[in-house]
Amino acid sequence: MLRQQDVGHRIVVRRVVGERAGRPLFSDALGELVELTGTHLTLATVQGRLRVPLTEVHRAKRVPATRRPTAAAVIELELAADESWPAAVRGRLGDWLLRSAEGWSGRANSALPVGDPDRPLPEAVDAVLRWYADLGQPAMVNTPLPLATPVGTELDARGWGARPLVLVQTASLAALPPAPPATADVPRVELATAPSEDWLGIAASRKGGLPDSARHVLTAVDRVRFAQVHAGGTLLATGRGTVAGQGRWLGLSLIEVVPEARRRGLARRVIGALADWGRAEGATRAFLQVEQRNTAAVALYRELGFTTHHTYLTRVAPPT
Repeated sequence: MLRQQDVGHRIVVRRVVGERAGRPLFSDALGELVELTGTHLTLATVQGRLRVPLTEVHRAKRVPATRRPTAAAVIELELAADESWPAAVRGRLGDWLLRSAEGWSGRANSALPVGDPDRPLPEAVDAVLRWYADLGQPAMVNTPLPLATPVGTELDARGWGARPLVLVQTASLAALPPAPPATADVPRVELATAPSEDWLGIAASRKGGLPDSARHVLTAVDRVRFAQVHAGGTLLATGRGTVAGQGRWLGLSLIEVVPEARRRGLARRVIGALADWGRAEGATRAFLQVEQRNTAAVALYRELGFTTHHTYLTRVAPPT
C-alpha cells in the first residue's frame, strides 16, 4: 500500500468501480500522487484531478517516472522562476530561499527548499517557521516534486496543508507561434517596459489587491515586458514576460483576458508577442506556472506546445 513517501511520485491505482454477475469491476488510473490521507488519495492525471476513496482501492503502487527531469534541471528552472518573480524581502537558509512580499502571491511568500539548508531537515523547517513568524505572516514552503519529497514528508508529519497542485510547463521558444499581424478587427499587442495603471488594475483584480511589494515583484527584473491589447480605449488582455536564468528562459505570467473579450484568440496573441520579444532577447526556452485545476488554460498551453516539466505544491503551516 502507499505511504506518505510516495506523494509527488507517479503511481498506478486499481480501484473497484462496480460489480457484474457477482464479480467486481476494476478501473486503472495513472498519475502523480498529490495527496494521501486516512480516507482517500488524490491523483493528478492527464484528464484532471481524481479523488479515490481508500475503500475503493484494490491495489496501488509506485511506477517508474517517464522522462522525469534531473534534479539539476528542476533547480535551474526553479531559480529562473524565482528570478522572474522576485520577492521584496529575501533571506537564505543555506541554499534554501526565504521570500516575502506582504502576502501577495504564494510564489513570492514561500520558502524554496532547493539545495542544502545547512542543517538537519527538522531544524530547517523550524527555522522557516521562525523567519515567517518574525515577519508576522504564516509560513509557506513551495515544494517542487519529486525533488522536495523529503521536505513534504516532514511537513506532512507536522500537519501542514497544501494549496492546489501547480504545473510548471515548458516549451521550445523556437516552436511557439509568432504573434499574427494586427488587422482592422484584431488590435495589435503593445509591449511596454512598465505596466500601465489599467494593466495593474487587472493584475490587482486577479490577485486580490496590489501592495507595494507586488509592484516590486512585477517590475524588479532586469529584462521584463508588459503586454496589453486595447480596443476602443478599453484594455482587453494583458501578459507579462521576463528573461532570466542566464538569458535562457522566457517566463510567462499573468496572461489574462477580460471576460467579454474571451474566445477571440487574444491570449494566443499576447503569448506570441512575448515569445517574439523573448527570441529577440536570445532566450531559447519558455516556461509558465499554471494550476492543474485551471483546465481551460492548461488546454490552451497544450495546444501551443507546452508540456509539464515538473509540479509543485505550496505547503501552508497549520495555525498556531
